[in-house]
This record gives sequence, structure tokens and C-alpha cells, in this order.
Amino acid sequence: MRRSGGERAVRSARRGRGAIRLGLHLARLLAPLALLARPAPAAPDEPIGLLVLGDSLAAGYGLAEADGFEARLAAALAAEGKRVRIIDGAVPGDTAAGGLARLDWLMAEHPKAALVELGANDGLRGEDPAVLERNLGAILDRLAAAHIPVLLAGMYAPPNMGSAYAERFRAVYLHLAARPGVIFEPFFLEGVAGTPALNQADGMHPNAAGEARVVAAILAYVEKLLAEVKE
Repeated sequence: MRRSGGERAVRSARRGRGAIRLGLHLARLLAPLALLARPAPAAPDEPIGLLVLGDSLAAGYGLAEADGFEARLAAALAAEGKRVRIIDGAVPGDTAAGGLARLDWLMAEHPKAALVELGANDGLRGEDPAVLERNLGAILDRLAAAHIPVLLAGMYAPPNMGSAYAERFRAVYLHLAARPGVIFEPFFLEGVAGTPALNQADGMHPNAAGEARVVAAILAYVEKLLAEVKE
């Protein structure tokens, strides 16, 4: 039986609506696959893990946390646009031997760079400079083996230890500073040591103003260190 033009139009419209419904159904089924095929959004840059391996001078002994070396260094780097995560490896009273003993544990934090500030307590205890050099050298060896760039902060022996001891003590840092890949800051307390207005009552630990001076002096060295980090 022949259909009228109106019937044919209705059937055509129904087929069109059916095709649309089928298309929408397929689109819903395929949508998850399309999402999987899209490249994942880029993850934000991870901050650089900076290990601070030190003693009370780096731990901010006697100060509020915000006034300590690590907090001030982190703030100074952030102000320069550097994304850095400080790995706290500073323990008051620590010697180079103590830093070496703790290093493997701290390496589990996956540092990408390291600031080594140790030796002041070795000097206060009259430790044999040869032992100091052996321990600091082992720390540098361990970091070098992990391809971690190092900033070594220099130190002087207390003046009461005598000139001969002071010369041998200082020679340790100058010798280690000559190693390839080691960045060297000659003296961690430059401009602060021996200045009463910048130190606490004990005459050895920087006060808040002294810590600001310490961070200002070392900042360029730390920025140079971070520039050596390989992604």
C-alpha cells in the first residue's frame, strides 16, 4: 500500500530522532575512553629538596623558629622566586662525625642539593683536624656518589685553641673546598662572629639580627648551588 507524503515525513523524522538518540548513547559510552586518551595535565614543579646538614648554628639555637637560619633562608629563597623544601638536618651540638652518622637516614628525604655546615663543635672540643677532615670528606663523598651538589660552609677554630691548631683546622676546609663540584663559602659566620650586637649572650650563636646577616651573606652561594641541580 502506498504511503502518503505525510506518513513518509513522519517516518523520516522518527528515523532522524532514532539516529540522534543512538549518537548520544554512543557518545556517552565513548566519553570515558576519550578522557583516558587525553594527556594528563602537567604536574606543578616540585620544590627542590635542600638538605641543611649542620649543628646549632644552622638549627637556630636559642631563637624562635621564624628567626632561625633555616626559616630565614627559606623565606629569602621564596622572595627570589625559588621553590625550595628545606630538609632539616641541623642538630645542636653535632660534630662532623654525627652528621656523617645521620646522613644515610636523611638521604631518604631525597635531597637534590646539600648545604654542609659542620665543624664548629669539633673545634670547641679540640678534635684532631685530621679526624674532622676524614668525616667531612666522607660526607662529601656520599653526596657526590648520589650526584648531589654541595655547598660547604667554612669555619674557624676558637682562638683559645692556639695558632698551630687554628691553621690545621682551617686547612681542612681549604683542602675540601678544592674538590671538583664543591661550592665553598669561606666562613659561615662572616660579619657576625665577634660582634656582640649580632650574637646572643653566649657570644657564639647569632641573635635574630645576626641570623639575618648570616642568610644575606650565604644567599648568593645557595642560589649558585641550586643552579647546579639537575632535573
